[in-house]
Amino acid sequence: MNSKYEELKNKINYHSHRYYVLDNPEITDNEYDMLMRELLKMEEENPHLVSPDSPSQKIGGKILDGFEEVEHAVQMQSLQDAFSHDELRSFDERVRANLNEVPAYCVEEKIDGLSVSLEYRDSQFVRGSTRGDGNIGEDVTENLKTIMSIPLKLSVPVSYLEVRGEVFMPKKQFERLNTERELNGESVFANPRNAAAGSLRQLNSAIAAKRGLDIFVFNIQRIEGIEIKSHLEGLSFLRKAGFKVISNQKEFKNIDDAIAEIEKIGEKRQSLSYDIDGAVIKLNSLAQRESLGSTAKTPKWAIAYKYPAEKKETTIRNIFVQLGRTGVLTPNAQFDTVTLAGTFVSRATLHNMDYIREKDIRIGDKVIVYKAGDIIPEVLSVVKEKRDGSEKEFSMPAICPVCSAPVTRDDGEAAYRCTGADCPAQLERTIIHFVSRDAMDIDGMGASIVSKLLDAGLIKNSADIYYLKKEDIAKIDKLGEKSSENLINAIEKSKSNDLSKLLYALGIRHIGLGAAKLIAAKVKNIDALFGITEEELTSIEDVGGVMAKSVINYFSLEHVKEMIERMKEAGVNTLYTEEEALGNVFEGMTVVLTGTLSSMGRKEAADIIEKNGGKVSGSVSKKTSLVVAGIEAGSKLDKANALGVKVINEEEFIELLKM
Repeated sequence: MNSKYEELKNKINYHSHRYYVLDNPEITDNEYDMLMRELLKMEEENPHLVSPDSPSQKIGGKILDGFEEVEHAVQMQSLQDAFSHDELRSFDERVRANLNEVPAYCVEEKIDGLSVSLEYRDSQFVRGSTRGDGNIGEDVTENLKTIMSIPLKLSVPVSYLEVRGEVFMPKKQFERLNTERELNGESVFANPRNAAAGSLRQLNSAIAAKRGLDIFVFNIQRIEGIEIKSHLEGLSFLRKAGFKVISNQKEFKNIDDAIAEIEKIGEKRQSLSYDIDGAVIKLNSLAQRESLGSTAKTPKWAIAYKYPAEKKETTIRNIFVQLGRTGVLTPNAQFDTVTLAGTFVSRATLHNMDYIREKDIRIGDKVIVYKAGDIIPEVLSVVKEKRDGSEKEFSMPAICPVCSAPVTRDDGEAAYRCTGADCPAQLERTIIHFVSRDAMDIDGMGASIVSKLLDAGLIKNSADIYYLKKEDIAKIDKLGEKSSENLINAIEKSKSNDLSKLLYALGIRHIGLGAAKLIAAKVKNIDALFGITEEELTSIEDVGGVMAKSVINYFSLEHVKEMIERMKEAGVNTLYTEEEALGNVFEGMTVVLTGTLSSMGRKEAADIIEKNGGKVSGSVSKKTSLVVAGIEAGSKLDKANALGVKVINEEEFIELLKM
């Protein structure tokens, strides 16, 4: 059985590498799926066989409490940017002057994604982390395991290897993901890079596994037992080891040839299946790199060339207003269609009235448009010399174009907002926030369910959630009796939440979870907020004038009072029920939790610390008072020891609580 399992596992890994790394499959998707199904069945029946490099480990499924910090042994530096050929030639002159020998360069695409480090011990993938600030990143190992082009076991023997790569989302996958999110009533990602970053930082690796991320590995950070003398030699080694590496790289003996290669890359970048935001020139010789060294943030042996944005002239035909889910009215320009960065573009956001006035944009203007970062269409400037007097100035509407409620603009803010609390354009987002985990925490009521409930007319505001019936929910597409029952139970459970969660769930502007807790602890009863004064609110620690006015304005609205009354009638708790501080053992202390606690979850431990007068932080610094270290405590423990911060274990933590 063991040999059969190894044979099957290796066979799948081989075909996975052919498909995801070499882009040259030898079997059909269906044949691959059948092999995977056989492997999963074998592992289910023989769990002792499962090895770290099994293809099943890429499926994902682990849910993390948070990301541990990782201190990079080799700093993950950023690159100096160049925007002209002259700057590249100046770079070449500096290199030559400092080396006193002829340099040879490599040129490669600069992938527009998220930089990560991958670490291997005895050829086995052991840890992956984000770049972070270059010195400290986040441990995203479980999510990186789900990327099919990352080998879990290298095909060459090596005692230790750390490589750097760029995680990205292919263009087609990005389009599919945004289409799916739109259908589910979720917000779409602005660009593939944002989508990749958001996916890689998912606490649930099963979600990351569905996002279709990919990676190019482009540098060896550290290696033990093997000598690599040049960048091209390193890339060759990485390919043999099983990594996905940008192909067709070669050495260029002078800067003009390197610039010519950059121009070739620029000509084909729109046809690539992934986004690039430039090209990189690097010294090929690792000895020369070491000789040149680095500044505090950037290597002296490499430079990134950023391609100039393509610009086109067009005519603005109209300026229309789009209403966001938070009630903000955003002006948008509609203009004659132009081709930018390989796509047809006919509209662009104008952000706000300040932006329009600053650029003096009018309907009928000839304007220069471009794509910021090759992604987002922007109006760069107005061609004022081509005005003929027929152009019209734009002003924001006085009433909401969706619900006809008054539109207001607060002092000191650029945004115009709809004041209609029941405005359909912002209602969905309001309810999604209301049911979210940190708010009323109604498990199972995600964005797609909220959207379906609204479409079915079953809810019109947050209070309506507490009047839903199981038989009504069961009628919604794909929600059976069991799912409906679970949702009703989750709704019922949320009724007992503390006032602080309810206040946060209401989505009052400027009131986050922390402020909601402070206000709830002070007023004790939601009724006290109807008619509360600014002076009373600002007497609460950390509650300022802007926050106080926002609360007062919210609770002065008649429909809010009606909604709260309906919630109370449905049995929703509107009182402050959280226990007062259990003690003052952590009074004035900033506490960091790291590792796994065997007797309680991190959230439970954090709640206990706060109820005992402490503040919980996610990172260790000189201001940290105490670190509670559980099992497998990571870099936070190392940093605490380095800074001389007091560290206690779980038993000592519990002993403190007994006091």
